[in-house]
Amino acid sequence: MELLRTAKKAPLAWRMQPQSLDEFVGQAHILGQGKPLREAIERDSISSLILYGPPGTGKTALAHIVAKKTHAHFMSLNAVTSGIADIKEALKEARGVDRAILFIDEIHRFNKVQQDALLPDVENGIVTLIGASTQNPFFSIIPALSSRSMVFQLFPLKEAEIKVMFQRALQDREKGIGELEIKLEPDAADFIATMCEGDARRALNILEMGAFIIKSTNRASFDIKLAKEVLQNKTLYYSEDEHFDTISAFIKSMRGSDPDAVLYWLAKMIEAGEDPLYIARRIVICASEDVGNADPRALEIAVAAFQAVESIGMPEGRIPLAQAAIYIALAPKSNSSYKGIDNALTYVREERLSPVPSYLKSANYKGASRLGAGTGYKYPHDFKGHHVDQQYMTNNKNFFFPSDQGYEKIFKKRLSKRRSR
Repeated sequence: MELLRTAKKAPLAWRMQPQSLDEFVGQAHILGQGKPLREAIERDSISSLILYGPPGTGKTALAHIVAKKTHAHFMSLNAVTSGIADIKEALKEARGVDRAILFIDEIHRFNKVQQDALLPDVENGIVTLIGASTQNPFFSIIPALSSRSMVFQLFPLKEAEIKVMFQRALQDREKGIGELEIKLEPDAADFIATMCEGDARRALNILEMGAFIIKSTNRASFDIKLAKEVLQNKTLYYSEDEHFDTISAFIKSMRGSDPDAVLYWLAKMIEAGEDPLYIARRIVICASEDVGNADPRALEIAVAAFQAVESIGMPEGRIPLAQAAIYIALAPKSNSSYKGIDNALTYVREERLSPVPSYLKSANYKGASRLGAGTGYKYPHDFKGHHVDQQYMTNNKNFFFPSDQGYEKIFKKRLSKRRSR
């Protein structure tokens, strides 16, 4: 028996694309019964929209369903292979029909000029745009275009949904691999559904490759051993959005004092190939912004971690990164230094600047005494406790308000006493 007949040369993931909304698996939050997007597709009344989500979540499949369902003239471009001339040709074609829909896959790959070319005809209703993007459209699509489109986010498929697709492919003798009569063991299905990270295309590719190996080697079934052989290494989806979202979760976990979450997000970034020095810089910032003087050692440890990673590189650099991140997560927290400098900056930007008092001016030049510079300055070390009451700022404004956390308790007590004089 031929593994793939001539009519089945397309990849399994392509052949198993849903032909209707009832066949579509996942994304119930936008395609469930009664949901606005489903209603619009079924009524053939969609407006311009952008489908945003990671690979293998059904963006292209959904566009193909719209193509089958609509009575409008449907056109398709891929931003990877299309240029401004292709856009103009499609728009010219749209002007020659009563109603047109233009689907652009990977629309985030179009530059600003290419996206601008779409805007007039989208705005005038000459063409209805469906864009598919793996990047956040509010970052990757020009505002004028994204604001004129409804944005629907698609999420990675759940493990149970991946298994539904497995069963369909295993049973379908026309489009799937039902004729091969492959037995997929439950633990293998669980493993693949977990490791494919909600990417239906990847899951079906793994299933198809395993089926090929089974028929080539006369194995009894698709077991977990074979699943691990086919999968090799887990591939993390780590787009620009994931980059920003993951570092945000990492920082917020340090701020929130959760070392386990800190290690999880750190591990994800390391495994995805994030720049370790970028991670180290964020740890240094967090040490000052969120710990500050509640534990001054946090900054020392963070800077030491940065220097260590810079010196030894990866993979060993993961250890000082983890050490510093855990220390910051469990350190007492205070953002008073961060707030203090921002308070002062706001004042400097918005209020009249105060002159430097003459006794605080530099006296380290010939003739300074003739201008009164430095005259009357009280040297604190000449006084008891190395402190003397002296006005250091003419506006007498308070910017720094220490917390009662960690070492800042001492600051608060000391500063309260001095300000009360």
